[in-house]
Amino acid sequence: MKKGNVKAAKADKKPGVTPSNAAVKSVSKTAAVKTKKKDDDDATQIGDDLDEWMQPKQLIKPDDQLELTEAELKEEFTRILTANNPHAPSNIVRYSFKEKCFKPTSSVDQLAIHFALDGNMLHKDSDEARRQRARQGLEAEHDAGEAGEEEDKENKAVEAVEEKSAEEVRPDSSASVGGKSEAKLTNQFNFSERASQTYNNPYRERGTSTEPPPRANFSATANQWEIYDAYVEDLQRQEKMKEKESRKTQTFKKDDDKKKKLMQVEVQGDDISRISKPCKIVERMINQNTYDEIAQDFKYWEDAADEFKDQEGTLLPLWKFSFEKSKRMAVTSLCWSPKYHDLFGVGHGSYDFLKQSNGMVAMYTLKNPSFPEYICETESGVMCLDFHPEHPNYIAVGFYDGSVGVYTVVQQTNKIELMYRSTAKTGKHTDPVWQVKWQKDDLDNNMNFFSVSSDGRITQWTIVKSELRHTDIITLKQGNTPEGEGDNTQLPSLGCGTAFDFHKTMDYMFLVGTEEGKIHKCSKTYSSQFLETYDAHHMAVYSVKWNHFHPKIFISCSADWTVKIWDHHYQEPMFTFDLNNSVGDVAWAPYASTVFAACTTDGRVYVYDLNVNKYEPLSEQSVANKKRTKLTHLAFNPEYPVLIVGDDRGYVTSLKLSPNLRKATQPKEKAKGPENEMAKMEKLLSLVREPSAKN
Repeated sequence: MKKGNVKAAKADKKPGVTPSNAAVKSVSKTAAVKTKKKDDDDATQIGDDLDEWMQPKQLIKPDDQLELTEAELKEEFTRILTANNPHAPSNIVRYSFKEKCFKPTSSVDQLAIHFALDGNMLHKDSDEARRQRARQGLEAEHDAGEAGEEEDKENKAVEAVEEKSAEEVRPDSSASVGGKSEAKLTNQFNFSERASQTYNNPYRERGTSTEPPPRANFSATANQWEIYDAYVEDLQRQEKMKEKESRKTQTFKKDDDKKKKLMQVEVQGDDISRISKPCKIVERMINQNTYDEIAQDFKYWEDAADEFKDQEGTLLPLWKFSFEKSKRMAVTSLCWSPKYHDLFGVGHGSYDFLKQSNGMVAMYTLKNPSFPEYICETESGVMCLDFHPEHPNYIAVGFYDGSVGVYTVVQQTNKIELMYRSTAKTGKHTDPVWQVKWQKDDLDNNMNFFSVSSDGRITQWTIVKSELRHTDIITLKQGNTPEGEGDNTQLPSLGCGTAFDFHKTMDYMFLVGTEEGKIHKCSKTYSSQFLETYDAHHMAVYSVKWNHFHPKIFISCSADWTVKIWDHHYQEPMFTFDLNNSVGDVAWAPYASTVFAACTTDGRVYVYDLNVNKYEPLSEQSVANKKRTKLTHLAFNPEYPVLIVGDDRGYVTSLKLSPNLRKATQPKEKAKGPENEMAKMEKLLSLVREPSAKN
């Protein structure tokens, strides 16, 4: 054995030095400098080393070592190595804009980089290395090649000696198989042992970017009355919910079946337009068979007794219109469609301040008295409505909360949809709106209508593009004192408007009835003063309407039991009729200048014809079934001899006028034209004016 090998064996005793490395170092020194020695000397040295290895081992315990039992010694401690960072936080909380709360983050970045350095080394066989050698010159490259060849020869010689020494030191090594050694090719840069490499799963980005929610600054002062109002609103909302639930439980099985059928039709979606028309045809056929006798009376019945009674007439009840959800609401408005003469709109609400709830707009047709054609429920009670004269699908509506709205009828969906509605920011009234009226389009061809309310404002509403703009025409005040005059020490008291009507030929002139019983003649151009004031009634005026044929005549009714006919050039009424009860509404007949009808709170309808009898009605008939039912509104049909009357229980009754009540519709009278009707009224006025002129 060589001397260099013995030194390598001794080097194994040194801590931290492997035998292979010591043998390589010793071999390299002996190969370069020293000569070989005899085997005898080597044998003596190996014998000395064997004596050291053969010595018995002695266990030396430190003084502070723990004394453990056998059970404690046998106990195994297992540790699981993971790739997680022990210093990474585990309780990170982030705000979730979607759920509007703080939520813990499940995934935390476990990567910890202790040192990172980007190198600039190039492989000698790479393209960049070749370019650099080409820049230095061919001679330097040739010299470098010769020096490289010499170094390669020396390296090969050293590697041969190392392999031989490694075989002698480790004869059982697995590096050589069958006497041949395989060279291990390793990465020239950043070498790492394969056994120490572990596979780390790539990290996934779980973060999402969302737009922040819209924010607005809000500031308010919390007072005791505001807190009280909030509690009151909450209690009212809870009561409404309880009422709705109770109504649902009290509905009949028939209504449930209808709802199920309606729900099935709604679910079909696109098939509604295809099915609705056949369903309407079948429904009309069923109603025609059910109400065949009434339809025959509507078309052909004429009271034969009128031939023997020149100064009396009758009203024949025809259909009665009602809806289950509107039975607890009063009829607050009636209006016929200007285009479809069999269609009329009904506004449902309540005149009682303590019984305010939701409202409803319903549209009925004489062809189907069993169910409304269109229905629209509203948050506040409906007080008035009016059809647009040129666009009958637009409906102006006034509500009890002071707001006004414009609805449109959509035939594709058979619904009434809200298009515009005023709010507190857009100038709504502070008191209930008692009447609305459409007027002609303005100079810019924008649709506009007017409204009157108890807050004393008469407001013009104009539809401009997609908004509803308002302009106050006049503010009612008690008395006839213009603004800026009179005693400044007293605050002016506002008048409460209850009804108004525009002149048929002069668009700028209109009449306004007030709650104190006065009627003001106003103009759009004079906003500070009334043109005329009439001390008309002792109580609130419920209706004021111009005559359809005579431009000077208008009629009014009041809660003081009277109906009065006026010439707007005179302060005193032309005719006064006492009906012995509060008069809810009055209306001129569209076919005659001397015929009008009125309804009272005792359930009676009166029809007068001044050309026949100036003192007594031609017909006085009770319409309501129950004693305490009050009649609220009535309206003449513009084409047929039909009068509809609404009551405070949600019912609308249609009545047919007998021949004595509509003599002006006879062919002979109709051929005379509207001048004949104006002449009739002038003749009556001349009889009334002559005694007053003599006095």
